[in-house]
Amino acid sequence: MNFIQAILMGIVQGLSEFLPISSSAHLVFTSNFYKVFKGIEIVQTSNEEIFFDIMLHLGTLIAVLIFFRKDIAKILKSMLNALKTKDWSDKDAKLGLFIIAGTIITVMIALPINETAEVLVYKPSIVGVLLFITGFALLYSEYKSKKIEDKKCEVDLKTSLFIGLAQGLAALPGFSRSGWTIATGLFMGLDRITAARYSFLLSIPIILGASMIYPLVKIDIAEALTYNWNAIITGTAVSALTGYLCIKYFMKFISKFSLAVFGYYCMITGILTAAFFYINNL
Repeated sequence: MNFIQAILMGIVQGLSEFLPISSSAHLVFTSNFYKVFKGIEIVQTSNEEIFFDIMLHLGTLIAVLIFFRKDIAKILKSMLNALKTKDWSDKDAKLGLFIIAGTIITVMIALPINETAEVLVYKPSIVGVLLFITGFALLYSEYKSKKIEDKKCEVDLKTSLFIGLAQGLAALPGFSRSGWTIATGLFMGLDRITAARYSFLLSIPIILGASMIYPLVKIDIAEALTYNWNAIITGTAVSALTGYLCIKYFMKFISKFSLAVFGYYCMITGILTAAFFYINNL
């Protein structure tokens, strides 16, 4: 791990976490392209790489917490008030419950496929295929959304559960978390802004849990002391800054334009990277 690699991956994470193009896929591609050009075996594993990936996600968590700080405060305040009054009719209180329900479904789906997801980190050609599927899902969701006349501007329980299911499947690198959750929202009749906003809010518990649980359960303190912490901290900061700017401009973009451009990008990038790494391993 060096500064150039850390900064590059911080930028990649900050952009791809919130754009529907799969941050995990792009981290896999960036890391493995780096290994190919450095002559390092792709199968080579590194606990530092895994930990750095978690820290990059922590950086994007900071970004979403800052950008949606007012929304988060309203939701928490409404939920606390609902606990006191036992009245959950407030829309922000219900939204908080829907986020909890969606997170539970996400965990139920993500945990069983976690080992498979970790293996795929070292199989970039397969990740490329999954990214292609993400692109197709984005294009198809836009097609279905255009046929829905009365779009919803609020999330209900059924929608939150389906979006939570999509987020769980996105534990697989190549299946974009924001892509699958926003696409599912469009399938369920949400408008783009509502789908994107809910997608980002739903990411908070999962990213927070992953960035806390992994270090507590799997990290070896003695080994961690040997990590390049200057590079790790730099990459995390870059991820946070890039992520914040990405959310800001993506929300403006999605209010005016469709997700089609991201769908085509995922399909083209998926095919090209799958072919590159497949041929490289021959």
